[in-house]
Amino acid sequence: MDEGTGLMHARRSTALYLAAWLLLGLLLAGLIVAATGARPLAALLFALPLALVYGCASGFSSYYLCRAYPLAGKPLYAVLLVFAATAVCASLLWTAAGSSWSELLHGAAPGFFVVTRPFAALMFGLGVILYAMTAVGQYLALEFERARSLERRELEMKLAAQEAELRMLRTQIDPHFLFNSLNSISALTSIDPPAARGMTLQLSDFFRRSLGMDARRNVPLEQEIALVRAFLAVEQVRFGPRLAFEDEVGADAAACLVPPMILQPLVENAVKHGIGNRIEGGVVRIVARRAGSLLRIRVENDADEDGGAPALAGCGIGLANVRQRLAATYAHEASINWTREPGRFCVDLTLPASRAAVDQEPDSN
Repeated sequence: MDEGTGLMHARRSTALYLAAWLLLGLLLAGLIVAATGARPLAALLFALPLALVYGCASGFSSYYLCRAYPLAGKPLYAVLLVFAATAVCASLLWTAAGSSWSELLHGAAPGFFVVTRPFAALMFGLGVILYAMTAVGQYLALEFERARSLERRELEMKLAAQEAELRMLRTQIDPHFLFNSLNSISALTSIDPPAARGMTLQLSDFFRRSLGMDARRNVPLEQEIALVRAFLAVEQVRFGPRLAFEDEVGADAAACLVPPMILQPLVENAVKHGIGNRIEGGVVRIVARRAGSLLRIRVENDADEDGGAPALAGCGIGLANVRQRLAATYAHEASINWTREPGRFCVDLTLPASRAAVDQEPDSN
């Protein structure tokens, strides 16, 4: 809760508390009229100021006593003894203030209501009961605030754990991709040094782009597609014309937010397990459409009948990583499924179509 919200909450609580004591003052005035036959205006002039003064005094007193004597930290008999003594003292002072106030009003306007001994005894008993009710209200407010604090702390811990899990899953991608890329560069070094040098430059451009996305929780899909193109530029140095890329992304889908680098491991799988196993190569295609409140993304690639499925090949790191990241970010609101079609391998992602503001963090250049 920020400072402005906390101040507004405190003002609202204070206003409600004083309004409750004004109602008690009205009840006390009605009691005076019924018990003594005093005029209503005189009863109001006597009761309302007394109620507000006692409300403020008992409120501050019980507030500090409730914090000094928490129910969970002090013996119950000690708490009851302290509050009983305080209630008696506060009520005695209130009764004395009421007697002095009535005498002052009587001196200013002869014939005004005067506190009698029976009414003083009634005020004393009422004061003890009101102080006890105020203390109980303070304890309830403290318990409510403690429960809210624990709930807020638990939520913060859950968000921190979720963020740590997401960072762990995202950092798993880079070493996996870097390992494969360095193997490709190593293979090209001996047979095609210029291609190896070009692949190294493309690789550095890809990591420059990906570093700018590392601190963000979500990025626009169009930016994720741009990162995929940078990745495929690295791979096209090795595959040449055997590797082609196509994308069909609707304008409304391009503006939707997705977790950063959520498509890169799927495209990497498409190249490694699909295109890489075909002599004639093939096409990696990304199709994205927004359907109401959902964003549907398909990553597909040409594949032989007996290849192209990372899970079947025993190398499902990419699919598992994407599945875990979607679960950690969206829980049950997102899903990922893969299917094999004649000559193609397809991965379908479904996630909420969000267009919230992106974290304003500059890209690393």
